[in-house]
Amino acid sequence: GYSSAASDVYKRQGYYVQPYADNPLDEEAVGEAVYLNLINKAERYVYAMTPYLIISDSVNTALCNAAKSGVDVRIITPHIPDKALVFELTRSHYESLLEAGVQIFEYTPGFVHAKVMVTDDCCGVVGSINLDYRSMFLHFEDAVLLYHDPTVLDIKRDFINTQFRSQPVTLEQCLGHSWMAAELRVDEIPLDVEY
Repeated sequence: GYSSAASDVYKRQGYYVQPYADNPLDEEAVGEAVYLNLINKAERYVYAMTPYLIISDSVNTALCNAAKSGVDVRIITPHIPDKALVFELTRSHYESLLEAGVQIFEYTPGFVHAKVMVTDDCCGVVGSINLDYRSMFLHFEDAVLLYHDPTVLDIKRDFINTQFRSQPVTLEQCLGHSWMAAELRVDEIPLDVEY
C-alpha cells in the first residue's frame, strides 16, 4: 500500500476505483458503455491492449473518430494467436482503423492476454472485458475503472513497455495480405467457437 502521507495526498486530489460487472442477461452493455465513454472523452490518447479485436460498429466508429480528431489511439493485439479463426477476425478489423489513423501493434514474443485501456493519464480499465463483441455482449465479465488513481500511470507504463516488444502494423501490410481480403464479420462467427 501507499504511505499514509501519500494516501492523504491522493484523497485530497480525489481518485476513484470502481469495480463493475457485465452480464448478457440484463440487456445493458456496461462493458461497451465504459469503453465508449473513455474513448469519446479522451483528448490526448487512448491506449488499449486486447487479445481479441472483434469490435462493434459503435466501438469502431468511436476509435476512428477519436483518431481522426487528433487523439493518439493505439491498440496492441497478439502476433501469435491462440485460435486461428479468431486471429483472422481480429486482423479483419485492422484496415478501417488504420485508415482512420489508429496505430495497431502486434505483440511479437507471444500471446498478449491483457484487457486494459488507459486514457489521458487519468482513466484506466483493467479486467476481463476484451475489445470483442462476445465479451461485451454475450459473456459474464468484470473489470475495475480507475479515475485519477496512481496506478493509471502503471497501466500506461506497461502498455508502452509492451509496445516496444510489438511490431507496428501498416495499412500497406494489410492491403497486401490475404487475411484482409476475408472481410469476416462478427455475425459470421460460429456460436460454438470458444475463445
